[in-house]
Amino acid sequence: MGLLTSSIFLGMMVGGYMWGYLADQRGRRRVLVVSLTVNGVFGGLASVAPWFWLFLLLRFISGIGVGGSIPVIFSYFSEFMPRLRRGAMISALATFWMAGNILAAGLAWLVIPRTWAHFSLGTLDFQSWRLFVVLCSVPSLTSALLFRLFMPESPKFLMEAGREKEAIHVFQVMFKLNMWGKGKTLPEFGLCTSSKQRGGPVETRTRSRRERLAGSLKKALAPVKQMFNGPLKSRSIALLIVFYCISFGYYGLWMWFPELFERMENGGSPCANANASSSSSAASPLHNQSCYPVKTAVYMEGFIIAASNLPGNIFTIFMIDRLGGKALLSCSLMVSSLSVFLIYVVQTKVQSLVLSCVFSGVSVITWNALDVLGTELYPTQLRSSALGFFTGVGRVAAIMGNLAFGRLVDTNCSVPVLLVSALLLTGGLVALVLPQTRQTELT
Repeated sequence: MGLLTSSIFLGMMVGGYMWGYLADQRGRRRVLVVSLTVNGVFGGLASVAPWFWLFLLLRFISGIGVGGSIPVIFSYFSEFMPRLRRGAMISALATFWMAGNILAAGLAWLVIPRTWAHFSLGTLDFQSWRLFVVLCSVPSLTSALLFRLFMPESPKFLMEAGREKEAIHVFQVMFKLNMWGKGKTLPEFGLCTSSKQRGGPVETRTRSRRERLAGSLKKALAPVKQMFNGPLKSRSIALLIVFYCISFGYYGLWMWFPELFERMENGGSPCANANASSSSSAASPLHNQSCYPVKTAVYMEGFIIAASNLPGNIFTIFMIDRLGGKALLSCSLMVSSLSVFLIYVVQTKVQSLVLSCVFSGVSVITWNALDVLGTELYPTQLRSSALGFFTGVGRVAAIMGNLAFGRLVDTNCSVPVLLVSALLLTGGLVALVLPQTRQTELT
């Protein structure tokens, strides 16, 4: 279970910075189309993988695509938004993370328990879980097609890249859509664009392959060097700690909620039942266990926890432009820390489910605040690279959280649970040193 979950996070770690850097160099829209396509194609191919190692590899490549779409979409979206409503609009965009969670949980609930989705293709035994994997790849492919056909490039990026005519064309399209039916015309105007050209000097053939590779690597890592130098250094270190803390806690706990719930079927703390569960597992070897018939309770619980994000999303949309991302980020991390500690203490499954919903609903406020702060703390030429770097750090933390839970859930369950609580509290305190960016202009 730990390997399966970690494979896609490993891909997201690799893809996060790579796609973010390319988005700052080549454009947001192009990178979104390619990364979404990679996610959808390889995610769909994973459904017909006949071996577990190949399934892991395809999920890893799919994760590379996911890693690109997450940081880049927030850069892209924020660069179209007016200053006074940017926080609320980015939070509204982040609501679709919740929508995706609900869709995935609902699909799993509807599809995986069904025995009719079972047939053989030669040596491949196609069961209902494979159909679920196929269906989960569809949104990425349709999104890539929609971006390719209908969405323009970010005008903020075009101005930074010195592409004035293309930026003016995007503004004209935006004006026509916003003023549809009002009979207004856009006056002639010019833009103050950057004189900096993307791509740098052309490589000469006289340089060796090793020198060209070293030069490319140095250029690719230049944004990271900029982030951790000068006035950006303190905010970058703080964001690094916050991303690590929330990612370790959220993904480590989220992926293991079903296992903890199963251990509370007969009452008692999930960690108090760890030894009994471990003994039971030892008496029943893995190769003798069957996934069918499927226990549907786990999907119902996953659906409820995913839906519990809604209050947190609504709260963020209405309050982030009033309170600012910094205040929401710090407070939500501290409340998340308390809810995780109480999950360790409770004695019934209902109590644990309620606290898990509280944790999920408050954590989404943290993610929304991070999405807003991440776009506002860095200039246009660094925005996607910075978000990609920090989401990559988050994936490292997610992998470590999953592996820690996988190693310790049967032997010393209390260690990862209490560690998550401590890390979330640490992240909440560190967030206090971040600058306030509420309703500031993007640079």
